[in-house]
Amino acid sequence: MDKQKNLREAVRSLHDGMVIGVGGWGARRKPMALVREILRSDLTDLTLVAYGGPEVGMLCAAGKVRKVIYGFVSLDRIPLEPYFRKAREAGAVEVMELDEGMFLLGLRAAAEGVPFAPTRIGLGTDVLTHNPELRLVTSPYDAEDVLVAMPALKPDISLIHVNRADRRGNVQTDGRDPYFDDLIARAAGRVIVSAEEVHDRLDLTHSHMAQKSLFDRSVVETVVAAPLGAHPTTAHDAYGWDMPHLKAYCDGARQDGGWEAYMRDYVGADEPSYLERVGGAEAIRNLSIPNL
Repeated sequence: MDKQKNLREAVRSLHDGMVIGVGGWGARRKPMALVREILRSDLTDLTLVAYGGPEVGMLCAAGKVRKVIYGFVSLDRIPLEPYFRKAREAGAVEVMELDEGMFLLGLRAAAEGVPFAPTRIGLGTDVLTHNPELRLVTSPYDAEDVLVAMPALKPDISLIHVNRADRRGNVQTDGRDPYFDDLIARAAGRVIVSAEEVHDRLDLTHSHMAQKSLFDRSVVETVVAAPLGAHPTTAHDAYGWDMPHLKAYCDGARQDGGWEAYMRDYVGADEPSYLERVGGAEAIRNLSIPNL
């Protein structure tokens, strides 16, 4: 089975109003080529589920987002994502703001096919005040033990960037930290993968190679070849984040017309023009990988 499509074909499979999970963590291994293709599309009214980074801010700035469900939205060394902050402060998007652990439990519940996960996380905090839809449950084993019922966070589809994939949907992710891409994939059960490299068939017979396969090919719906497709975030162990670019992006958020200028000057019409505008392939591959 050949699951490979190009960026435009992959994004055409999405529709308005979808709940979209996004892999990666902050400014690390985000499927930015897919995000930029969404920016170029007419998609709107999206709900994002993510340990958020620049993808959340960009899609909010472009008016594509109705709601964000998140544990944080950050650019790592730049603590607050500026365009998301603007949207949040203006009340332009709905939010479900969660403790990082609660967010993890919501993904795990969806991945395991159960409606919620009981937890003590959040008890006695404003997480419950600001998320009145969260429910408390009483333990069936101890009537005095009251817990938070963290609902399953089940995207309609998830977007995940990997180091390599094959046409059948097998994937491999390099780097020391897989973040929670496995849960984001399994929570949705439908995944569009963007990959630095796409092969006819990956060799998963060796244990060290099989360990890099975070989720089964059965959940992968589409494979997209997207070399350097995580820029300006990291793609361990291929290249690091582009902090000068991210700082310039943040500077634009403080200027009138900053977002429109970013779309015009960088996002452009397609990925080849984007890569050229941000310095070219060699410059991106030489970005140092953050040691943290």
